[in-house]
Amino acid sequence: MSGLPDIAFPAAGATTDAVSAALAGMARGDADWRGGRVPLFVFGATEDVAQVGRSAFNAYFTENALGGRRAFGSLFRMEQEVLAMCRDLFHGPSTATGTMTSGGTESIVLAVKNCRDWQRARRGDAAHRGNLVLPSTAHPAFEKAASLMDLPIRRVPVAADLRADPVAMAAATDADTILIAGSVPCFPYGVVDPLPALSRLAVERGVWLHVDACVGGFFAPFARELGVTIPPFDFALPGVASLSADLHKFGFCPKPASVVLYRSADLAPGFDFDVWPSGRFATATLVGTRPGGAVAAAWAVLTFLGRPGYRAIAHRLLAMREAYVEGISAIAPLRLHCLPDLSILAFGSEDVNIPALASAMAARGWVPGQVQHPPGLHLMLSLLHEPARERYLHDLTAAVAEVAA
Repeated sequence: MSGLPDIAFPAAGATTDAVSAALAGMARGDADWRGGRVPLFVFGATEDVAQVGRSAFNAYFTENALGGRRAFGSLFRMEQEVLAMCRDLFHGPSTATGTMTSGGTESIVLAVKNCRDWQRARRGDAAHRGNLVLPSTAHPAFEKAASLMDLPIRRVPVAADLRADPVAMAAATDADTILIAGSVPCFPYGVVDPLPALSRLAVERGVWLHVDACVGGFFAPFARELGVTIPPFDFALPGVASLSADLHKFGFCPKPASVVLYRSADLAPGFDFDVWPSGRFATATLVGTRPGGAVAAAWAVLTFLGRPGYRAIAHRLLAMREAYVEGISAIAPLRLHCLPDLSILAFGSEDVNIPALASAMAARGWVPGQVQHPPGLHLMLSLLHEPARERYLHDLTAAVAEVAA
C-alpha cells in the first residue's frame, strides 16, 4: 500500500466554479494563518506589501527565470538588481556575486557545494572529503547538503547563552575541516551567533565561513539601525565567504525566494556541463526552471519598501516582540529560554509538561511550535501575530492551568 488516496485521473474536466469551490472547501480545514495561529511557514508584513508582491508575481506568472539571459531580459535585470541590493545591504565588496534560489535549503546546499569545490581546487585533490563543523543549533539544511555530498559533520554544543561556542568549534576543527557556520539568528532559540569570533577562526584556520541569515537577513540590519545591539555578521567580517538570506521570510516576498551571496565569483563556480547532444548546460542553482514571478515579486517588494519601509516594519516587530515577552513572562511558571535578539521566542518550564501544553494549545486552534532541548514552545513572530497576541496569551494562560491541573 502506497498510502496515496484512491483517486483516478480525471475522466472529464471540471468548470472553473467547481474547481474554485473545491479549493475553498479544502482550505476550510487549514490552520488560520491569517489570524496569527501559525508560528512558522508563513510571514506577513502589511497588506500593501502583500499586494505589491502578488501583482508582480502574477505579471510574470508564466516566465521562466532559467531563460533570463536568452529570452526574458527583464527577469535577468531584476535578479541582478535584487542581488546588487543585497550585496549593498550585507556590505559585500565589489567582487561579490550570488544567485536567487528557491529557499534557504537550496542556498545552503549551494554554499556547501561551492565550498567543497573551492577547497578541492585549493588542495589540488579532486576527491577530498572535508568535514563541516557546526554549532548544534545550525539548520538541518547542512545535513541535507552533507548527505548529498557524503561529507562528515561535527556538531558542537552551544555555550551557556545558547549561542555558538567559538572555542569549542575551534577544538573540533582539524586539517580536513572545510566549512564552519553561524546563524542570524539560530532557529531553535532566536539568538545571533558570535560571528566576529567565528570570522577570526575562519581566517586563522583557512576555512570557509557560511552565515545562515535565512531567518534574520532582512530583519537584523534594520533592527540594528533602530538601536538593537547585533554584532557584525556579514561581509564586513573578513572571514565570511558566503551568506544566505530568505526573501520569503522577513523580506516579505512571495515564495519561493532566497539569495545566496559569495565574497567573489571564484567561490561560486556553480554547475557547468557539456555532455549531451544539446551542448553546454550551465546554471548557478540546483534547479533548472525557476518561477519568474518570484524574481519579479522580490524586486518589486524591495523597491517598494526600501530601507524606510523595512525599518518601519522592524520597529513594529520589535514592539510586538516585547509585548509577547512581557505577556509570556507573566504566566507562571513559564520562562524564556533566553532573551531573543529578533522575533523568535522559545519558552517553557521544568514544572510544565510541554508536549501536553502543546496539545492543549492545538486543541484551542493554534499550531504549536516546539523545541526539544530544553523542552519548550516556539514562536517565530511576524506582523501576522500582532492582532493575535491577546488571544494567544489568554489561551496560553488557560492551557498552562489545564496542564497543571
